[in-house]
Amino acid sequence: MAGNSKLVIYAAMLGNGLIAVTKFAAATYTGSSAMLSEAIHSLVDTGNQGLLLYGMKRATRPADAMHPYGYGREIYFWAFIVAILIFSVGGGISIYEGVHKLDHPEPISSPMVNYIVLGLAILFESGSTYVAYREFKKSKGDRRYVEALRASKDPALYTVLLEDFAALLGLVIALIGIALAQVLDMPMLDGATSITIGVVLIATALFLCFESKALLIGESAGEEMVKGIGAIISRMPEITETHAVLTQHLAPHEILANISVDFRDDLTAAAIERTVGSLRQQIQQAFPDVTRVFIEATAKTSHHL
Repeated sequence: MAGNSKLVIYAAMLGNGLIAVTKFAAATYTGSSAMLSEAIHSLVDTGNQGLLLYGMKRATRPADAMHPYGYGREIYFWAFIVAILIFSVGGGISIYEGVHKLDHPEPISSPMVNYIVLGLAILFESGSTYVAYREFKKSKGDRRYVEALRASKDPALYTVLLEDFAALLGLVIALIGIALAQVLDMPMLDGATSITIGVVLIATALFLCFESKALLIGESAGEEMVKGIGAIISRMPEITETHAVLTQHLAPHEILANISVDFRDDLTAAAIERTVGSLRQQIQQAFPDVTRVFIEATAKTSHHL
């Protein structure tokens, strides 16, 4: 899945980089505030994808004495930084530019240039969005899209998908706003369009911030996995009771499982060791993302998990 996430990022990075250059050229030539907002948006997206690639590389470092569980969560940190950049640079500058244009409205020169650039950008962005959507759909299953986004633990994938979707929406808004400003001869609509794009970016950034925060502070595996682990334990005749199954994501595909169970009183130490080994093996075979399993033998009256 990491390779698929990188493919999504590379596709988005290439597309956004080319689009940013053409948008800045068009904004400079036509003086359109909405086009400038879109150019800034594409530039921020390009930089964000670079940060995600950097985060993915840092997250693959092996565990050491200071970080015994590895550096997998570093990708969550960089995803949070990306969300902040979308909020501040993308959304903030777009709104600032829009407000400035409302105070000093000027007609857009050569609007046809904007239409051509926006049309091409929509075409390129659609390709990038399709790549991200195709990879996201593989992990979505039968869940609804919002539910699947909330359940996803791969910020490299869902961040690019939401960025691309916001970019497409922003392009459509820019196209409509520039057209209305020209047809109605109302230059102020260009500024209003820029503000609308800024609001879209801020809404996207807020969603990403909350998702990244949940992963940074430690989010459990999905309910289906927790129930599956419980079902495996229940089939072990050596275990009389399960007190707790606690899971936590250490990385998008690295999960820590802490399990508290009560073994039969007649088992020897050797039998308990064999049971623990068998249980660990069954859990990791059923759920390959569970990379670490800790099993604690605890009586019902004394367990603290």
